Amino acid sequence: MYVTCLDLEGVLVPEIWIAFAEATGIPELKRTTRDEPDYDKLMRFRIDILKEHGLGLKEIQDTIATIDPLPGAKEFLDELRSITQVLILSDTFTQFATPLMKKLGWPTIFCNSLEVADNGEITGFKMRCDKGKLTTVKALQSIGFDTIASGDSFNDLGMIEASKAGFLFRTTDQIKKDYPQFPAFESYDELLGAIKEQLKK
Repeated sequence: MYVTCLDLEGVLVPEIWIAFAEATGIPELKRTTRDEPDYDKLMRFRIDILKEHGLGLKEIQDTIATIDPLPGAKEFLDELRSITQVLILSDTFTQFATPLMKKLGWPTIFCNSLEVADNGEITGFKMRCDKGKLTTVKALQSIGFDTIASGDSFNDLGMIEASKAGFLFRTTDQIKKDYPQFPAFESYDELLGAIKEQLKK
């Protein structure tokens, strides 16, 4: 039996931090896991920038409220969930993800949580577990599931490599070049077709 594991940002919804960078005019916040493989380093960098500009959770949530799923994402997810179990594995945070899950029809998501002071300042973050995506895929496999995984960034490569089938989706040219062994798709129809083929095996 298969479980399909999908990344969230860049695959189903726009990159939250890029949207927030554009809303605030702070270009440094455009850095994502496509640019920085070390997630801990990336988040500490982001928290420092927020503190420097006096920005907190409310300002980010105000931006998230304006974000819609990528065109075709909900339809893709609905069809995929009708034929297989689907789990969204993301390095984002529950405080960011919840309104987006509502717009996607409440799929299951495993992500992390922010540490927030009473005044709304983001003071830190708590990861669900080390290497959350890869650890979750291995845990699913340990209880009898085969996994299919798809994502777009450095932090997705572990779960893609460890899965029975793994696909890159709307990733960078550099990642495609560095990981030619993984099929790379640009459209939901292509990705859905590849997953359906794997489910037949």
